[in-house]
Amino acid sequence: MAEAAATNGSSGGFRLRGDIIFAAGVIGILIALVLPLPSWLLDACLALSLTFSVLILMTVLFIERPLDLSSFPTILLVATMIRLSLNLASTRLILAHGYEGKSAAGHVIEAFGGFVMQDNFVIGVIVFSILTIVNFVVITKGAGRIAEVAARFSLDAMPGKQMAIDADLSAGLIDEKEARQRRSNLEQESTFFGSMDGAAKFVRGDAVAGLLIVFINIIAGMIIGMVQKDLSFDDAANFYTHLTIGDGLVTQIPALIVSVASGMLVSKAGVQGSSDKALFAQLSKYPQALVMSSGLMVVLALVPGIPAFPFLVMGALAGFFGYQTLQTRSKAEVAKVQAEKAAAAKAPVAEEPISKALAIDNIRVELGYGLLPLVNNPEKGKLTEQIKGLRRQLAEDMGFILPSVRIQDNLQLPANTYVVRIKEIEAGRGDIRPEMLLCMNPQGDKIDLPGEQTREPTFGLPAMWINPDYREEAHFRGYTVVDPSTVVTTHITEIIKDNMQDLLSYAETQKLLDELPKSHQKLVADVIPSKITVTGLQRVLQNLVSERVSIRDLPTILEGVAEATGFTTNITMITEHVRARLSRQICDQYTNKTGFVPLITLSGEWEQSFAQALVGQGDDKQLAMPPTRLQQFIQSVRATYEDMAMKGETPVLLTSPGIRPYVRSIIERFRPQTIVMSQNEIHPRAKIRTFAQIT
Repeated sequence: MAEAAATNGSSGGFRLRGDIIFAAGVIGILIALVLPLPSWLLDACLALSLTFSVLILMTVLFIERPLDLSSFPTILLVATMIRLSLNLASTRLILAHGYEGKSAAGHVIEAFGGFVMQDNFVIGVIVFSILTIVNFVVITKGAGRIAEVAARFSLDAMPGKQMAIDADLSAGLIDEKEARQRRSNLEQESTFFGSMDGAAKFVRGDAVAGLLIVFINIIAGMIIGMVQKDLSFDDAANFYTHLTIGDGLVTQIPALIVSVASGMLVSKAGVQGSSDKALFAQLSKYPQALVMSSGLMVVLALVPGIPAFPFLVMGALAGFFGYQTLQTRSKAEVAKVQAEKAAAAKAPVAEEPISKALAIDNIRVELGYGLLPLVNNPEKGKLTEQIKGLRRQLAEDMGFILPSVRIQDNLQLPANTYVVRIKEIEAGRGDIRPEMLLCMNPQGDKIDLPGEQTREPTFGLPAMWINPDYREEAHFRGYTVVDPSTVVTTHITEIIKDNMQDLLSYAETQKLLDELPKSHQKLVADVIPSKITVTGLQRVLQNLVSERVSIRDLPTILEGVAEATGFTTNITMITEHVRARLSRQICDQYTNKTGFVPLITLSGEWEQSFAQALVGQGDDKQLAMPPTRLQQFIQSVRATYEDMAMKGETPVLLTSPGIRPYVRSIIERFRPQTIVMSQNEIHPRAKIRTFAQIT
């Protein structure tokens, strides 16, 4: 314990010292703006500034993506403040002691000035001016423009990217944690490029300040040298120009390095990997370009007056690398073909057993040849991934483990048509455009975009196929835009929910029981088979999922079955009792955004009519209502629900417990999407609101 405490204490102390060191460094920068620095300390600080700038550049070269260095704007500000404070400190030394000689402002400035100027201050002035122009006009201006455009487009594209994240989350392709991480990255990206747009002004201001400081140092230094220190014009020009240009170079070179780092950071947006991978991997991807460049260099070497040797060397190098790349690619392709042939030769051709022809696919999606890119092309095809997400989503929403979905091509179908089959029987089909996007207006109004008018295959709503170039404009107008894979997946989802009772087989029911936690296995043993068989439980679960009631809470369902079998063996009555046990879940499922369960009730006359139409005793009751009376009921229900639809409501039909299954059996034939609940299924704490009555 003591050792751990000591470790934690030392770690906390290290973090504390790091904070103090950084704060002390910032204070030191501010002090350097006011107090004079000795020449030896200025040399050390200039070396630190140069090292810091090189460290920034090397870090930018090796990072994988710009957001890995999201603190770059702050780093840029600190580096700029360091250079400006050192500029001011060196200016103080130059003006105060420049008459003493070229080493008056330290040996670093003396060395930079002597090495670049070569005892000719005109050369020094020109070199310094060129470095400043390159930094200010070329690199800094370009990096600032890239950051400005990136920030603008990042903000414009944010709504679309957020909707894409929500769509992937809804499809089950990602979980909530990954969605939260993507949203955080999206926010950081927009903030980063916005900050970089502003941070570019630091470097531009630094370049302007450097020019002004050099101009002031030269003029003021010569005046001080000739007027106050009695130096000749030549000596004053020599001393102060040497010191000033050296000072300018020792600050502008780090500024140029940091500017290059800034430009490389903002220009690699959208490129994954370090800079060397992004550069060499993409340039060497096209060996034909290297070969053509080699040929051009050889032609230039033959032009009279141009030195042939350097161009021939460059042409030979480019040709060599191009040839090597072509050879490597050819060998890789040959090896790939040979590996495929070897794998095909090893695989024995087995005769398909006749029993396999009798197998039935529970769910099969057949695609026309024009829709194969949705599966085969990884850039366009997300269909397989979305179907994987669909299985997880159904397991979470309905407690139902979806059987595997088989996807196959069908050349007999039209090119852009797909068919969904449930146990070999066609359950739905649609026609989509794989290269376009489906656009729908939530308001139901006309879509004011160029495209192909159509109907959404799942619900038959008016829609339009639009070019992907209009995606952002459609989002801006509030339209719903989905890709072809999502259209197919949505259609499959609704078809599966409509046919879930046919997919819930005996084997699937037994699998659900076997996968219950160990703590519930005693309940399973008490209920099955003493109170109900697996087949009977399967029928109960089928009745529930046919009305889209989740069976995820299987322990509660088993408890309800155990209670109901004490007074009935009728599957319908057992199901009704289980629904009452699931009242909290059912009410929550149909609670609207305002927190109420919207209801439409049956009038007392209709309640009595249905009750009187039941014939038989005990569990053998059946509905025997005259056809004319049933037709009146159907018309009344249609009229009432159409009126509610005009008001934007989708209420639940509420009946008494005794007649609910019979009312549902009638309504599902002409309005299968209508929810029918009994009064026993209204949880005591549920909030309800009655909108109308079937009269």
